[in-house]
Amino acid sequence: MKNKIALVTGGSRGLGKDMALNLAKKGLDLVLTYNSKKEEAEAVVTEIEKLGQKAVAIQLNVAEVNSFDLFFQKVGIALKDTFGTDKIDFLINNAGVGLHESFATTTETQFDDLVNIQFKGPFFLTQKALEILNDGGGIVNISSGLTRFSFPGYATYASMKGAMETLTKYQAKELGARKIRVNIVAPGAIETDFGGGAVRDNEQLNQQIASVTALGRVGLPDDIGGVVAFLCTDDAKWVNGQRIEVSGGMNL
Repeated sequence: MKNKIALVTGGSRGLGKDMALNLAKKGLDLVLTYNSKKEEAEAVVTEIEKLGQKAVAIQLNVAEVNSFDLFFQKVGIALKDTFGTDKIDFLINNAGVGLHESFATTTETQFDDLVNIQFKGPFFLTQKALEILNDGGGIVNISSGLTRFSFPGYATYASMKGAMETLTKYQAKELGARKIRVNIVAPGAIETDFGGGAVRDNEQLNQQIASVTALGRVGLPDDIGGVVAFLCTDDAKWVNGQRIEVSGGMNL
C-alpha cells in the first residue's frame, strides 16, 4: 500500500518545516514548496528522508496565480517520478508573510500584496489542486489567533485570515460529497522568523505575550506541526469545517 502524500506550501522553514516533519513522523510522504529558500527546502527534504519517508521540494510563489498551471505540471512530474502516483491526499496552505501596519497607514500596495499571498493565492491554488487531490483526503488552511482577538497593527493580515476561515467552512460543505475534510488551524504568537522575528527576538514583546497566555509562554513551531499532522490522519476523520486555535490559551 502506498504512503499518503501531503503537499505543504512554505515548507522550508518555521511552521511549515515543523508541519512537514510531523507529517513524515506519521508516515506521510511530502511535497514541499519554497519561494526563495531552495537550500533550506532541500535540507528539510533530507531530514524527511532520514525519517524514512520520501520528499521533494518545488519552487512556488503563492502570490502569482498565473504560475499555478506550471507549478502543477512540475508536481505531476514529481509525483510520477518520486512517488509512482498522480495524486496527493492532503494540501496544507501554510505559505505566507506578515504585515505590521496600522489600519490608518496601510497602503493599497500592502493590502493587495496580502490579498494575493494570504487569500487569493490559497483560494486558487486549492481550486487547481482539486484535480490531483484524492477523494477522502483533506485540506488544512492556516489562520491566526488574531481573528479572535485584536492586536494593533494587524488589521489587514487578520482580515485575510478571517476570509480564509469563512472559505474553510464553504470548502468543507462543498467538498463533502468527495469526503474531503477541510479544517483551519489558528496559531497564536509563535517564535519564528515570521514578521522579522519580532516575537522571538523582542524580549519585551515576548514577555507581554507570555503574560496574556494561560500557559505562561510564547508558542514554538513544534506546538503547531503536530496538530496539523493529526488533522491528516484517520484519528481526525470526523473533524471537519473546524477552526482549531493553538495558542496556549492566549487572551482568554
